Amino acid sequence: MNRDILRKNFNNKKIIITGETGFKGSWLALWLSELGANVLGLSLNIPTNPSHFKLLKLKKIKSKKLDVRNFKSLNKEIKKFKPDFIFHLAAQAIVRKSYQKPIETFSTNLLGTINLLETLKENKKETISIIITSDKTYKNLEIKKGYKESDILGGVDPYGASKSAADIAINSYVKSFFNKKNNNNFIAVARAGNVIGGGDWSKDRLIPDCMKSWMKNKSVEIRNPNSTRPWQHVFDVILGYLTLAVELKKNKKLHGEAFNFGPDMNKNYKVIEILKKSKELWPSAKWRINTKKIFKENYLLNLDNSKAKKYIKWKPILNIDNSIKLTINWYKSFSLKNKNQTKKISLEQINYFEKLLKNI
Repeated sequence: MNRDILRKNFNNKKIIITGETGFKGSWLALWLSELGANVLGLSLNIPTNPSHFKLLKLKKIKSKKLDVRNFKSLNKEIKKFKPDFIFHLAAQAIVRKSYQKPIETFSTNLLGTINLLETLKENKKETISIIITSDKTYKNLEIKKGYKESDILGGVDPYGASKSAADIAINSYVKSFFNKKNNNNFIAVARAGNVIGGGDWSKDRLIPDCMKSWMKNKSVEIRNPNSTRPWQHVFDVILGYLTLAVELKKNKKLHGEAFNFGPDMNKNYKVIEILKKSKELWPSAKWRINTKKIFKENYLLNLDNSKAKKYIKWKPILNIDNSIKLTINWYKSFSLKNKNQTKKISLEQINYFEKLLKNI
């Protein structure tokens, strides 16, 4: 799906992004604004400092402070704006924090999603909603096979469990309230793996932790060097969200379906492999292993992306080397140039990715 098709589908469309101030949300907001969309962002706060969203200074989008746990406020904004598309990314997405603040995690991830669904029950305009959950919604059996969308859900840690609960709630609402012939609300679920890319400053994530340490020439602490994850670049994931939205609008039979967005099964890598590849581009990189287990984490997690390939014709564009190169180069540019160059750096990388799409 190249830029022309994306622009045709999103130019001048009214789009709400919840969680636009986060890592993925900021990239989605930037990309959609460049495609000519009329974007309204709804977020409770700026989650990190530095903040990719804040440094982008996106004058083309409106951004309002709003807690998705507040039904009245969320309902008011959606009714007023009358969106063509909604991308629901607002979440408490850090596993460690979910152990520290389980009530906040469950209320944001589950109640926030239910509030959106309740709002849509009153929505009369045709609206395409892509709700982002997680690869950690699946009951992880620590096996090599990639999890399919039909596999049993059952996240164990508070983050994974809250996302599993949200997934179940979405399915319930689709079957209970959005299944009539005159239904104008069409919903699909997107589940992605471990996303990397420039502009992520979240705590307790591999690349941000590395960058914050390596920029100061310090050693980064690594918890689980042999853990395997479905690493992928943020551009591939966002392309998945956009593609799913376009295809759902065309084919309403996708209503209520969930889709995995992850790398091909033979292209998952261990944490230590990601570190070694990063060191090739950041030679001064160094790390130390902390074997003390602070909280439970999965060691092996793979996604099966065959459904997305078959039904919406999405596939990952960037291999792991290109993904890491784009990521490290973004942080290099950020650390070497004025912070006011953040938007320029980010747009250059989006333009690079869009050129790759033309060759597919």
